[in-house]
Amino acid sequence: MFKFTEEQLMIRDMVREFTANEIEPRDRDMDENGFDFDLIPKLTEAGLMAIHLPEEYGGGGGNTVISEIVINEIAKGSASVALFLDAHWLAADMILYHGTEEQKAKYLPLVADGKVFAFGLTESNAGSDAAAIKSVAEKQADGSYILNGGKAWITNSGIADYYLIMAKTDPEAGNKGISVFVVPKDAEGLTVGKFEKKMGMRGTGTCELSFDNIRIPADDRVGPEGRGFMIAMQALDGARVSIGSIASGLMQHAMEKAVKYAKERTTFGKPICKYQAVGFKFADMAAKIHATDLMIWDTCQMKDEGQRISVEAAELKLLSSRWACEVTDDCIQIHGGNGYSREFDVERFYRDAKLLEIGEGTSEILRMVISGSVIGR
Repeated sequence: MFKFTEEQLMIRDMVREFTANEIEPRDRDMDENGFDFDLIPKLTEAGLMAIHLPEEYGGGGGNTVISEIVINEIAKGSASVALFLDAHWLAADMILYHGTEEQKAKYLPLVADGKVFAFGLTESNAGSDAAAIKSVAEKQADGSYILNGGKAWITNSGIADYYLIMAKTDPEAGNKGISVFVVPKDAEGLTVGKFEKKMGMRGTGTCELSFDNIRIPADDRVGPEGRGFMIAMQALDGARVSIGSIASGLMQHAMEKAVKYAKERTTFGKPICKYQAVGFKFADMAAKIHATDLMIWDTCQMKDEGQRISVEAAELKLLSSRWACEVTDDCIQIHGGNGYSREFDVERFYRDAKLLEIGEGTSEILRMVISGSVIGR
């Protein structure tokens, strides 16, 4: 059984209180009206925008366990805000782990100061097949690049101050011809489309991006030319752990609402929680949450010890995302007709959960990752 340190427990309690006061009360409104920009200064003041970055860059110096404690607790109040933070970290981590010292000194303090980052890989015709992206960054004689193309389904787009964009620098080389570039929101030639009307996670911004002859200085390429696909996949390993943390928090939030309802709702003279059919649903929920949590902290510890976690992160995301859909579905069933109404939170949780099976690697892609490892042993 994983044991938290006193510091980790203190951070957990701080984030739990912050979530109850500042995040959960906004979740319903964000579902209807989109991301609440007032959250950015509050998250920054609380030290959560960069809690995992080294202290030398203004971060909190937290390890992977602390990062996932933060994501997990925030997801208990809003899966959308947890996803916002996950995507922000996903992009910033590319600079942390693969940027030059000059890039780290330039950009990482901005993360701590409340500037928002976004990860730009997916395109309208290149989702799971990331190597099929069409965006091209053509190298110029002076070492700079001219970026053309576009991106779709980019979390934090329309909110972000900086985008980490993956584009082909060698279109004939497949996934070995992709490089990563920092693109500021005010770059000449960058057009941000309208916010998408989504099924769930509506408290996050999702827009199309269009690139029209954007000039990128050579100093804003992150990592070696042609290594962008590898850099993106490594970053996604950590992000998939965060998806597991979001799933756990969302499941706990939904179950809490369902337990409260089941104790108050009566039929045939007794609370519905007294019926075995309802009680067994809670038993299944609790088991799924417990199993998810054990996978989260085990994978976090592996990462903090420097081990590769590609398969373990894929296993965690695969199971936790499916279970989140099942748990939120059961919570709606416990609410009966009320669960189908937007007046009750579980309807929103169910819509939010579905994204977890799609974003940052679909369940089908994860099965390919896991099965390839098993067969290749």
